[in-house]
Amino acid sequence: MPEGHVIFRLAARHAELFAGDKVIAASPQGRFAEGAALLSGSVLSGTESYGKHLLHHYAGERTLHVHLGLYGRFTDGAGEPPAPVGQVRLRLTGEAHWLDLRGPAACEILTPEETAALRARLGPDPLRDDADPEAAYARVRRSSAPLAALLLDQSVVAGTGLIFVTEALFRAGLGPRTPGRRLGRPGWDALWADLVELMRAAAATGRIDTVHTPHLPEVMGRPPRVDRHGGEVYVYRRADRPCHACGTAIRQAPLVGRNLYWCPVCQPE
Repeated sequence: MPEGHVIFRLAARHAELFAGDKVIAASPQGRFAEGAALLSGSVLSGTESYGKHLLHHYAGERTLHVHLGLYGRFTDGAGEPPAPVGQVRLRLTGEAHWLDLRGPAACEILTPEETAALRARLGPDPLRDDADPEAAYARVRRSSAPLAALLLDQSVVAGTGLIFVTEALFRAGLGPRTPGRRLGRPGWDALWADLVELMRAAAATGRIDTVHTPHLPEVMGRPPRVDRHGGEVYVYRRADRPCHACGTAIRQAPLVGRNLYWCPVCQPE
């Protein structure tokens, strides 16, 4: 599932393509025909991301909400759109560009009240200027749940997925199973600041890089990481491989239905 920086980049891309334009909406697949009919002919006033949720705001107080889930993806292009291929849930056509959406977990029209309710059930998003880290810490400090589980909970922090969570915990020297209530205020402030830094860097570059300069491939004399997610990381998907910092084998274990990665030496619990 795409993490928050991907959705942030999509919101910026869609604003670049269509903001201020009247769009024609259609649902070649047919599953979003009613929603597309409501949007068609409307002007896209703006876009935003909130965690893993993408919002298109249209004149007339209509908001298109998209959650890509595991299988959703967008494609776009210039000029006349091609004939639809596959299950295109939504097609938007503007003056000079087109956009197709396939396989989302959610694609729906929201009222202002429904949009507010969506935001209300999400935790603060480190990519947003209006994020309130106090709201997240209030949940963390009261909980005995593992830090990794809390940070993956979108009602605690929005937009963080397994890569950002495992990497930020490594950089903070925190074991992923550390109970949330054991994290003091200075530790939380540092962890939140690091999430902001990592996610904004990923939003700018389109890839997640988390290693410090001394641990880069060219400095350590090691091969660069080869993975479809790209980026240099400390622990994510590096089970049984040596830690870049101490050489200990990275461990892997399930937690809340996900594969967790950590260094037992650099991240004592």
